[in-house]
Amino acid sequence: MADKDWDFSGLKAVFFNGTLSKSPEPSHTERLIAISDGILNKHSVQTEIIRTIDHPDIATGVWPDMREHGWDKDEWPEIFKRVMEADILVLAGPIWLGDNSSMTKKVIERLYACSSLLNKQGQYAFYGKVGGCLITGNEDGIKHCAMDVLYSLQHLGYTIPPQADAGWIGEAGPGPSYGDDDGKGGKFGFDNDFTNRNTTFVTWNLMHLAQMLKDAGGIPAYGNQRSKWDGGARFDFANPEYR
Repeated sequence: MADKDWDFSGLKAVFFNGTLSKSPEPSHTERLIAISDGILNKHSVQTEIIRTIDHPDIATGVWPDMREHGWDKDEWPEIFKRVMEADILVLAGPIWLGDNSSMTKKVIERLYACSSLLNKQGQYAFYGKVGGCLITGNEDGIKHCAMDVLYSLQHLGYTIPPQADAGWIGEAGPGPSYGDDDGKGGKFGFDNDFTNRNTTFVTWNLMHLAQMLKDAGGIPAYGNQRSKWDGGARFDFANPEYR
């Protein structure tokens, strides 16, 4: 029973599913996303799940619109609008060869392409938004993949709450993936307390921090405004050459 009736109806969240399986093929990652998504929906957060591989015209590159750099098509500018409307971003995906999938990496690269854009306060565009990750697989690498994602998101300007990652892996070596039938009437991973606890915690931490930032008007705009720095402000920085 919940301690109070939490209402996060002003928040929006976007999940990117980095599976290598096109719709309508089943996605083990999407089964884990469903846990987090269900908690968010229960507390009135608007959510969207984007399966990256279903958008083959997301161009490769590190510019906001690759059509300006030799590509005939680029779906990213339209998808990016949905990212900017969201308060919460969750990058979810499988482990391949101990690392994040190519689809997860593509999204990180395209986010990086937009990281020089500024918000209305002259800060980098992702300031005031929160990020986390969910990882699935049947080989080692959850923490490595999570470190990669979370470092990337904070470097781009996202705020990372405590316990911002969760995941599930099977036994070492080829084997079942999350949500596969276990032969006993259940699904692999569905009753794993470690995964269920961490997925729940990361979801709540994302909601709490996103609401805190929204209520506060984002990250305070002083000492971090690219527009002001370019205009000559130095925010107490003392150039060592002049000491």
